[in-house]
Amino acid sequence: MTPPPPPPPKPGVIPLAPLGINHIYGGAFATLRRYAGPLFGVTAVAYAALIALGIGLLALVYAFLGDDLRRSLSDLLESGDAPSWAEVRTGLGTLAVTWGVTMLASLIVNSFVMAASPTVVEHAVVGRRTTFGAVWRKAWRRTPAVLGVTFLMYLMMLAVIVVFALLMVGMVLSVASLGESTFPVGLLFLLLLVLVPLAVWLMVLVSLAPAAAVLESAGPLRAIRRSAHLIRGAWWRTFGILLLTMAMAAIAMYAMQLPLMLAGPDPVAYQPDASTQPDVSEIYARMVPDLGIAFVVVLLVSWVVQLVAAAFVQLVTTLLYVDRRIRTEGLADALAESAAPR
Repeated sequence: MTPPPPPPPKPGVIPLAPLGINHIYGGAFATLRRYAGPLFGVTAVAYAALIALGIGLLALVYAFLGDDLRRSLSDLLESGDAPSWAEVRTGLGTLAVTWGVTMLASLIVNSFVMAASPTVVEHAVVGRRTTFGAVWRKAWRRTPAVLGVTFLMYLMMLAVIVVFALLMVGMVLSVASLGESTFPVGLLFLLLLVLVPLAVWLMVLVSLAPAAAVLESAGPLRAIRRSAHLIRGAWWRTFGILLLTMAMAAIAMYAMQLPLMLAGPDPVAYQPDASTQPDVSEIYARMVPDLGIAFVVVLLVSWVVQLVAAAFVQLVTTLLYVDRRIRTEGLADALAESAAPR
C-alpha cells in the first residue's frame, strides 16, 4: 500500500500549497491573533488619526457656523423664516471644503491600511516575527503605489458611471425627439443589467493589485496588470470568496453598531412642545450633551469594528494573492526556502 504523501510544510499561518477556502480564512484569523500587535497597532493609529482629523474639522465647522446655525434655527422655529441664500451658500461652501479634505485623508489612510495587511502577511506566511515599526515603515513606503492603484480603480468605476450617464442622456433625448410621453424603463433596466456586471468584473479583476503593489514593489499600472494576470481563470472563485468575506464583515459591523444606535437618545424627545414658545438655548442645552455622548460612543465602537473588519478583508485578499501565485507561479518553493533556518 502506497503511503500518503507528506503534508506540505507550514512554517507560518498557511500550508505552503494551493489554499482552500478553509486555509484562507484560517490563515486570516491566525494572522489576526498572532500579529495583532503590529497589525492592529498600525491600523489603529491610522484610523485614530483620521477620526481625530474628522472631529477637528467638525469642531472648526461648528465654531465657524454655530452662531449662524443657532440664529437660523431660532428664526425657523419662532417665525418660520427660511435661511437666506447667503447663509446657505456660506454653509455649503464650508461643508464642501470639509468634505473634500476628509475624503482625501480617508483615501490616504485606507491606502495605508491596505498596504499594512500585505506587509504583515509577508511575515505571517513564513512564520517570521515583525514589529510595529517595521510594518509602519514598509506600509508607508508603499502607500503612494497603493493610493495610485485606488485612484485607477476609482477611474475605472467613474468610466462606467460616465458611460451610463451618457447613455441615459441619449435615451432621454431620443424619447424627447420622438415625442414619447413615457420613458422606456425596460431599456434602463437592460442598461443596468450590462453595466453593473461590468463594474463588478472590473473590481474583482483588480482586487489583488494592492497586494501586488506592496509585495512586488510594483507601480500602480503594473500592479493592476499583475492582478488581472493572476485572476485569469479564477475570477468566479475570487468573486465568491471576496463576496462572502465582505458580507461577513458587513454583518459583523451591523450587529455591533445596531444595539448602540437603538439605545441612543431619540432626537424627537428634544422637540419643543407645540403649545409653548420654543427656547432654542434650552433645546441646545438639553440636546447637545446627550447626543454628543451617544455620538462619541457609536464613533468609538464603529472605529474598533471597522478596524477589525478592514484588516480581515485585506488579509483574505492578500492570502488570495498568495494562493494564486502558489498555483500559477510556484511561489510555495520560494516561500519554503525563505522560511528555512539560516
